[in-house]
Amino acid sequence: MTTPSQPLPYGTPDAPRVAVRGEARLEVDPEIARITITVNARNTDRRNTLEDLTNRNNHVLNLIRTYGHAVEKLETGTFSITPQLTEKGRHERIRAYHGTVRLTATLNDFTALGELTTRLADLDLTSVDGPWWTLRPDSPAHREARQQAVREAVQRAREYAAALGAELAAVVEIADTGAENAVPGLPPAPGGMMRAAYGGAAAPAPALDLEPQRQTVYAHVNARFTMTRPTL
Repeated sequence: MTTPSQPLPYGTPDAPRVAVRGEARLEVDPEIARITITVNARNTDRRNTLEDLTNRNNHVLNLIRTYGHAVEKLETGTFSITPQLTEKGRHERIRAYHGTVRLTATLNDFTALGELTTRLADLDLTSVDGPWWTLRPDSPAHREARQQAVREAVQRAREYAAALGAELAAVVEIADTGAENAVPGLPPAPGGMMRAAYGGAAAPAPALDLEPQRQTVYAHVNARFTMTRPTL
């Protein structure tokens, strides 16, 4: 019996293999931005704290919803009511209750984003964090980066073959090693806006002028080709 021959990992003298790495790095404009809103309430009575928190949360939700399609997603993250104990004394005594609700809003209209963040930060006991600029998971920028990385791998392999007086014959393998933002799994660094409001304003505050932070998209591929017999 004969065993089937295994393909040689480095090719043959008549059909050598060349292995290369293709890379791409694109700078593109963000597509969406996220902000986090924290609504607070504090009172010596639990029920009053809960009522104040509910009213403020409803006010924030109604305000965000007035921006219509500019807000792609509105989500409630966490809710808590925490008793605060007195620092001294042998008995546990509650001096106040602190309530919080955290919301996340995703916007695609950056003009509305500046106005909304200002109006939210102008509300009582409400803080705003962000914005976090990012791309959608199915953004065309990811596809373009991957295609550019493949083209770069082909060009690099062709140059190696040409240096040996040969030409590329066929592609053997293309291994995708990832195409992601600068910090995988995490949103890009905040744009530097954070404000907490603790009292009403006599007049509406001017809208913030927010400059979108450009996003970096990376792609890397490993590719293997066969080439014609070199001229040595």
